[in-house]
Amino acid sequence: MTDWTSGYVAGIDYTYDFHSQLTPALLEFAAMRQGHRHGLGQDRLSYCELGCGQGFSANLLAAANPHISFHAMDFSPAHIAGARELAQEAGLENVHFHERSFEDFGQAPDLPDSFDIIALHGVYSWVSAENRQHILRFISERLRPGGLVYVSSNAQPGWAAAMPLRRLLAGRAEQGSGPLTKRIQDAMDFARQLSAAGAGFFASNPGAAKRLKHMEAMPANYLAHEYFNKDWTPFHFEDLAAELAGAKLNFAGSAHPLDNIDSIRFTPQQQALLEAEPDPDRREGLRDVLINEHFRTDIFVKGKLAHTPRGEIGAWFATPFALTRSYSGGALKFHHRGKDLPLEQAQYGPVLKALAKGPETVRSLLDQGVFGTMDWGSITLMLTALAGTGCIAPCLPPKGLDKHAAACRAFNLAVCKRAEDSEALRFLASPVTGGGVELDRLEQLFLMARGEGLDTPADWAGLAWRILAPQGQRLQHEGRVLETEEENLALLRARAGNFAARRLPLLDSLGVTLQDSSAALRSTGGAQPQGAAA
Repeated sequence: MTDWTSGYVAGIDYTYDFHSQLTPALLEFAAMRQGHRHGLGQDRLSYCELGCGQGFSANLLAAANPHISFHAMDFSPAHIAGARELAQEAGLENVHFHERSFEDFGQAPDLPDSFDIIALHGVYSWVSAENRQHILRFISERLRPGGLVYVSSNAQPGWAAAMPLRRLLAGRAEQGSGPLTKRIQDAMDFARQLSAAGAGFFASNPGAAKRLKHMEAMPANYLAHEYFNKDWTPFHFEDLAAELAGAKLNFAGSAHPLDNIDSIRFTPQQQALLEAEPDPDRREGLRDVLINEHFRTDIFVKGKLAHTPRGEIGAWFATPFALTRSYSGGALKFHHRGKDLPLEQAQYGPVLKALAKGPETVRSLLDQGVFGTMDWGSITLMLTALAGTGCIAPCLPPKGLDKHAAACRAFNLAVCKRAEDSEALRFLASPVTGGGVELDRLEQLFLMARGEGLDTPADWAGLAWRILAPQGQRLQHEGRVLETEEENLALLRARAGNFAARRLPLLDSLGVTLQDSSAALRSTGGAQPQGAAA
């Protein structure tokens, strides 16, 4: 019998996470920030996700970006069946799921001739060299000139010390018997026994013992797909870039905005070492050595088109941003990779206050004078830092907002209805950012209660309890399970009140609601149309 899994884990389903790096607006911003003239501002785009897992990210992005045609593939019939089911519940017509292998996906019917964006998250390091060649062939044939590829991968040297541990775990599980979850647990128990017995590997590599301890808290479905595939390749960047060059791809930068700014990541001495390396791929590899990188989120382009200085400023002017964390004034602390970022409240405070009123373009913010006397380099650095730390996000222009909001409402309702039975889906779609916003199960139930016309947090808490109680669900508080109805309702009312006061205003501004919010969203975007037309 043919092994259709090609060595990839198939006995346990993948997680339902949303990966923000896949968001089109974020990819466009990161490419623009690196000076690439990507041409992705058109009305109709095509986007392909290779190895989409449960398809949750593709479904969410399709809801938040109805102007984009999405195609997503995975080899697992269960994953594709579930993804199609959610798409149907949400009424999504712009996403298409394909049960295919990397080898035959190019022959799937109804695929576009070319794609503007092709994305692979959690795929390239976890498939065989043969499947990587199938992926590269597909990219070579289907990515349009000027298009973007997003690819995440495990990286060296960050994984060097843990590679023997991964080999030990995978080998132990392979020789075991029974369900995969049991074999994973047995393998981890065996590794702990070796560590307790004073194995020299763990004594000489304390990071491996720390990683093994950290793995204890991870869900089995994540562990299975991260550590227990037959194929598992952490790349030196030069090797990754050489492979992707076979599909005519050039490195553009990281999808994480702050990872592209050496002055934030490295000391002056380290920057001097980087500047002394003339080869760009070797220089990128040196960056990984300097920070001991273990995971990369990269953007590659097929035909890099550089902005002129004037064109780059124009692209910045037209970029809209939205507030993604509540800000009521006061000083904030910003960190990246364990380092404090030197941002001054006098500079970022006016920007965050302006965006609290609704999304604005950079040009509109300039017209309002929120940057004071800052020079242009300091302005773009601050905006990049605010985006990289999650305070703001590049977002969609206001054109088509009604359509976007309607699609997000239908998707968000489908997700919140599932929260009646499960906490697996933890993100809702925003028509403003074109991406996802994380909400836990209780927050989704509160939002659903509000969408059903219940006005007060106490009413939302009551609906949540009527759903949870028949299932035997009880809340915990300070390490204790609450047994009585009164205790549970009291805590639910407190949670609902906090949600109404702290999270709901921001969610409304991002269009994350089950009510018709398009009129309210338009009214908060005061200067947005002017900037978007610039």
